[in-house]
Amino acid sequence: MRRRTFGPLLGLVAAGMLFGLQPAAAQDKLKLAVGQRGNWDTSVSEVGQRAGIFKKHGLELEIVYTQGAGETLQATLSGSVDIGVAAGIMGVLSAYAKGAPVRIIGAETTGAADLYWYVKADSPIKSLKDTSGKTLAYSTNGSSTHGIVTAFMKQYGLSAKPTATGGPPGTLTQVMSGQIDVGWAAPPFGLDQLDQNQIRILASGNDADVFKGQTVRLLATTAPVLQGKKDAIDRYMKAYRETIDLMYTDAGLKVYADWLKIPEAKARRTRDDFFPKSAVDPDRIVGLDTIVKDAVALKFTPTELTKQQLGELIQIPPR
Repeated sequence: MRRRTFGPLLGLVAAGMLFGLQPAAAQDKLKLAVGQRGNWDTSVSEVGQRAGIFKKHGLELEIVYTQGAGETLQATLSGSVDIGVAAGIMGVLSAYAKGAPVRIIGAETTGAADLYWYVKADSPIKSLKDTSGKTLAYSTNGSSTHGIVTAFMKQYGLSAKPTATGGPPGTLTQVMSGQIDVGWAAPPFGLDQLDQNQIRILASGNDADVFKGQTVRLLATTAPVLQGKKDAIDRYMKAYRETIDLMYTDAGLKVYADWLKIPEAKARRTRDDFFPKSAVDPDRIVGLDTIVKDAVALKFTPTELTKQQLGELIQIPPR
């Protein structure tokens, strides 16, 4: 009588359980605070996640949106999130100078042509010089818009009243209802109102000499997060760069437009009119020598940060 041998069969079953039936490896999770939902530059992480790029790099992103860079930086420094997207460069320098363990892992936007200040179409205000005693909006303290408004005040000798108004939707409501004289926005928000002649642009961020052509927003984290999650941060930056490449194709543009439920023509106008690809290059902080001087002139830091301090602060993962 032949005896059946089940050993090899059991071995094959076990192998199948180990290799064929095991669940996919878990994704590492990173929490992000992102200023201004829907702005082209702040949408990299969202578009990359929707396109599967971050998943390919073993990452799952939990994204929360804030009313501005000030809130973004606060969430980052408090440890509520791992990465702050679109933190204002002056706010970051100020926090570091005060002893906060903030670290820069990339540039987020260079130049400020995307940011604009506007009034109702029938407003008597014709230029920034007409804003004496008027309210002049920015998003939150420490944001890039805060830095630009501060620069406007100094450059043009304004006696306006800088006022934090949060994001573009809430700011528009305040402008149209007469609570705020001069609002701020960034595309695609406000393009419809401009086309319909409901609002009129007074100035762009590039009208502030301090910020023209320089890096204005950053990708930020903290020293403890960078130390404890260095591999995940490195992979985040690889996926971030890959997503930028995608966003300057028709396929990436469609992901962006579908997410915001806007026509692709408006998405293309937002990208092509306001954001050359070089503006969102994460590997270059442009104008740093001037920026540290401007931070002192605008009273964001008491003294210029030294090369040693900047070496500690700026830790962009290599490509």
